Amino acid sequence: MKNIAQYYNVGALLYCPANLESIIQSIVQNKFDTPFSLALCLEDTIKDDCVAEAELVLIHILAELHAALQSHTFYLPKLFIRVREPQQITSVWNRLGVSQSIVTGFIAPKFAPENADAYVSVIQQVNEQSPTPCYFMPILECATIIHIQNRADILYTLKEQLEPIASLVLNIRVGGNDLCHVFGFRRHSNESIHDIRAISNIFADIITVFAMDYVVSGPVWEYYSGEGWDTGFLQELSEDRQCGFVGKTVIHPNQIALVKNAYMVSQTDYDDACAILSWNPSAPSLVAGSAKKERMNEYKTHYNWANQILCLAEVYGISL
Repeated sequence: MKNIAQYYNVGALLYCPANLESIIQSIVQNKFDTPFSLALCLEDTIKDDCVAEAELVLIHILAELHAALQSHTFYLPKLFIRVREPQQITSVWNRLGVSQSIVTGFIAPKFAPENADAYVSVIQQVNEQSPTPCYFMPILECATIIHIQNRADILYTLKEQLEPIASLVLNIRVGGNDLCHVFGFRRHSNESIHDIRAISNIFADIITVFAMDYVVSGPVWEYYSGEGWDTGFLQELSEDRQCGFVGKTVIHPNQIALVKNAYMVSQTDYDDACAILSWNPSAPSLVAGSAKKERMNEYKTHYNWANQILCLAEVYGISL
């Protein structure tokens, strides 16, 4: 289990097309709630015949943001580039110039055994050239993981393929809408993706395979306005946490603050986590009542949980 805060601080990952030039002013003028991360997408949000043009706009956006940092003070989110194929990472990275320094990493959609080795190789090459780490976030969303007879083999194969760059994998991400698309599912604003049993079973298997070694982030929620959108979003965030997800893909700035609040740590959890991690392992008893005498803390059983709670508290804060 990764117990370093940097793997938990992707948080709300806001998606926007890589050719959306207005994002520059939105960031420089601090128009969005913070903290958040930003994915500049060259894949599903860009028409197939506009990719080359979108790459040029993306390079311009990053150059403008890099230049703005020299004269302005503003919150710069972690910036990720979502590509279509491994070779695009090399192509874009080599044209970024000084802007490389503000790119946190790359996102690989439809990550599968057929392309995993190529992605891993490219990320290794980029990091051999970069003075600072360039991170990687694969998205598990291919239809092949739906089929029960192959799912476990595919997931464990992908985990093995990621091993050479394990320290550079900030998050494992899941493509909830892509998986729903295969079945023709679409949830309403009062329905959680975790209630769609075929999809939640896939999520459970992804968590089982990856979450002991990686932080796994939750699927997108497509509602950002209208009656009850926020209530439904908060309910799914609560179920995300119960499933084992940390953070969430978001598609509108309205969603950012709700993700931050959902992952804030309660004072009770924080106090108990501190008590567990400061426990003297040579003490005669490794169990004790919590600070509020409401539940039992166990040093051996709750140690991993406590580490995660402190990481979450560092990134998202403690709720009052």
